[in-house]
Amino acid sequence: MNKQTIKAGLLDALIQLMDERMNEIEHSLQAAKESRDNDTKSSAGDKYETGREMIQQEMDKQAAQLAKTGAMKNDLLKINPEKKYELAEFGSLLVTNAGNYFLSIAYGKLAFMGEEYICLSLASPLGKSFFGKEAGDELVFGGKKIILEEIL
Repeated sequence: MNKQTIKAGLLDALIQLMDERMNEIEHSLQAAKESRDNDTKSSAGDKYETGREMIQQEMDKQAAQLAKTGAMKNDLLKINPEKKYELAEFGSLLVTNAGNYFLSIAYGKLAFMGEEYICLSLASPLGKSFFGKEAGDELVFGGKKIILEEIL
């Protein structure tokens, strides 16, 4: 499998992970909504209102997570896996002496085809350090020398 195909596979895997996460959040939201709507008012009115408020706060938190995950998926959809990069930028796959990095979304480690890739955002400190670098460039991050060997 060539390296461009690996980038396309990584992108597909991340999109699938975002879809799965969105489905899980949507199911949790639906369950919380049903729980809130089915909660019958007891004689302890304050307790009832407190319970409903707690459920509503959880629903608000899940709605925010759903929006964030949707935004991450939308960012991924902007990446063209066929594009060849000269500089490290959003959508590029970096091969370094310290591992492989996919400048995309803040996901963390992702195992793919027997290799480990670190999916990181350009907003992260390491992502910012990589941005604009080209193959052959070196940088020091966390006291460790990183050599950018290849950009895809």
